[in-house]
Amino acid sequence: MERTNLMTVTVDGAAYTYPFGTTYREIAADFQEKYAHDILLVNRNGKLCELHKTLDRDCTLKMVTAADKPGIQTYERSAVFLMLKAFYDVVGRDQVERISVEYSISHALFIRAKGAFTLTQELLDRVEARMRTLVEQAAPIRKKSVSTDDAVELFRRERMYDKAGLFGFRINSHVNIYSLDEFSDYFYGYMVPDAGYIKYFALELFESGFVLRMPAQSDPRRLEEFKPSMKVFRELYDATLRSEALKISNVAEMNEMVSKGNATQMILAHEAMMEKQIGDIAEEIAKRKDVRFIMIAGPSSSGKTTFSHRLSTQLLARGMRPHAIATDNYFKNRSETPRDENGQYDFECLDAMDVERFNTDMTRLLKGETVEMPQFNFKKGVREYNGDYLALGEQDVLVLEGIHCLNDQLSYSLPNESKYKIYISCLTTLNIDDHNRIPTTDVRLLRRIERDARTRGYSARATIQMWPSVRQGEEEHIFPFQDSADVIFNSALIYETALLKPYVEPLLFGVPRDCDEYIEAKRLLKFLNYFLPIPSDDVPRTSLMREFIGGGCYN
Repeated sequence: MERTNLMTVTVDGAAYTYPFGTTYREIAADFQEKYAHDILLVNRNGKLCELHKTLDRDCTLKMVTAADKPGIQTYERSAVFLMLKAFYDVVGRDQVERISVEYSISHALFIRAKGAFTLTQELLDRVEARMRTLVEQAAPIRKKSVSTDDAVELFRRERMYDKAGLFGFRINSHVNIYSLDEFSDYFYGYMVPDAGYIKYFALELFESGFVLRMPAQSDPRRLEEFKPSMKVFRELYDATLRSEALKISNVAEMNEMVSKGNATQMILAHEAMMEKQIGDIAEEIAKRKDVRFIMIAGPSSSGKTTFSHRLSTQLLARGMRPHAIATDNYFKNRSETPRDENGQYDFECLDAMDVERFNTDMTRLLKGETVEMPQFNFKKGVREYNGDYLALGEQDVLVLEGIHCLNDQLSYSLPNESKYKIYISCLTTLNIDDHNRIPTTDVRLLRRIERDARTRGYSARATIQMWPSVRQGEEEHIFPFQDSADVIFNSALIYETALLKPYVEPLLFGVPRDCDEYIEAKRLLKFLNYFLPIPSDDVPRTSLMREFIGGGCYN
């Protein structure tokens, strides 16, 4: 018997009634004029729902647009699906060997395509034109649940072996498959209901592949200028090639290695590669006889502390005497710290540092003078002097770590030849499969959740809550200076998500369902579900991962 009873829907504190079975898309249409951007999803009582879903209970709804994190993620995912469909249409399914969505650079996704075709801008223009035709047609994106076995068969038939392999390690009996005009694919996360929602994009030839340019969350109706950091891109690209050489470029390949008992071999191989990279950096520094200040900066949870220790060890092995200095010791006293627009202390801006004192001390050290080094007392909020004197001999170098170390305004008085700048970041190249990338920020967030819980007693909810402001600080104070670095050091380890899984999962399960952070916690739990866990037993005590899971040999 058809149900005709009315449901109560609360939006922005006001109650409305809709018939049972009304789609969320229909409800969203009634409120669209209140939003500057298209509504892409709804948040129903703390759970994200796609717009094709229907009303089946009384609920509270929040509208989600591309100005929200889940919204921009949905937009990106849907745009990738649209691009794939158009690419196969233009080139021909039988002519495409592989299309792999690699990583994000400058508000764009870098993509490689292989097959019986030549990648040119003219070809990309035809693909983009096909995308826009599908947008104009508002081609529907449909979702259906199929058995895991049927999904494996489907993707083997379509020669998407990475997806077939991924589902081989899936416990769930069913998976959700999306289709767009008879083209089917699997995606980790939600989609818009039709191609008409994907209005802003561009395809551009770039290096050995191309980029799919998309808007940023901060301005979803405008494409940002494509200005990639070429040094970061080169490191990502080289890391991708290294992973492919080891046959670990996606989660299925890594799970296969773990299931066959080869996790230890994988761990040690990647740790050896990282140690060689650190050794190469130390060798380069040793060759530059004028270098006295090694400046290290990078975003949160990049492993700067452990890297500094390991680099110092390598420098010692080359006859140098490194001294670790945290630039945080040059914070201004709390009473002089500037505040942000919300009246909170802004510890991340350069004005929070006593730049003059830092330059005075460093210049005196460079001249061979003895300097009493400060120690910032974070409990009292003051800089203290406790008789810690330092003078630089012929073989001495300072290893300086801090958020502003790549910014020459911090070290304006020091000669450029005396500085060696290192940008460190966790630039993961592992993907779930060819069409589902893993954002580098996700891996750093997992690292930070575990470290915050272990060393600071913070809950996963608290860390997730702070993360947007942390990311904003990185965008303002770190990323603009990454290309000024002498070298980019990639601190990502291919096995780390599988290692972090048993540590982070319990913390994420502890996030309450009735808080705003629950959606992000649930997304991360779904992400971790793809990985087979790796025990920490064989992770070396010198590993960068020990900074996050504990058990390392560095203080």
